[in-house]
Amino acid sequence: MPNSKQTDVKTAAREAIDQLPDDATWDDVMYRLYVRQKIDAGLRDVENGHTVTTAEVRRRFGLSDEG
Repeated sequence: MPNSKQTDVKTAAREAIDQLPDDATWDDVMYRLYVRQKIDAGLRDVENGHTVTTAEVRRRFGLSDEG
């Protein structure tokens, strides 16, 4: 029996696919699911505190603090 997380993923995948137009291609489906996966992963990172400040990113890339 699938756990709640698996069911949530399947439900989200169905909803994402249902929002595509009738003439969607396999590439459209794959892209939509890929983007959804990346957004969800990013939101989990934020929830878990896995973020870096803009100043830190600029420092790591050797950019000035001025926009």
